[in-house]
Amino acid sequence: MPIFLPALLRAFLVWLVIITTESLNGALRRLLLSPEVEFGVRQVSVVIGSIIIFAVTWLFMDWIKVRTTRATLAIGALWVVLTLAFEIALGRLTGAGWAYTLADYDLAHGGLMPLGLLAMGLTPWTVSWLQARRKRRPTAN
Repeated sequence: MPIFLPALLRAFLVWLVIITTESLNGALRRLLLSPEVEFGVRQVSVVIGSIIIFAVTWLFMDWIKVRTTRATLAIGALWVVLTLAFEIALGRLTGAGWAYTLADYDLAHGGLMPLGLLAMGLTPWTVSWLQARRKRRPTAN
């Protein structure tokens, strides 16, 4: 018999999967690429991260067990807040200065994280909508 987990807890557990895969993506980026191209690579990583978030959400959306627009947007907002807190805490713990930590959030200077966070916030709703549409589509015989 499966253990009952409220949707909010399930959404948090999925966020842990997302942040773990994102952290692995960042670690690989640092290991494989030179610091001279780091900012540009971090920009590309926002796109790669959005794809990772979409894929993880696609795999787990049914497990989270929410179907309303309000619930999916609330999960997206939760993920954005958790990610911001994680990014700031990680920056503080690693001794990165505020300028470095916030550079990815400066759209005027090429930081794309606000767009990545927007994508993250909308992904649960988008995946839920796409999956519902896919289930409604008649199958060919």
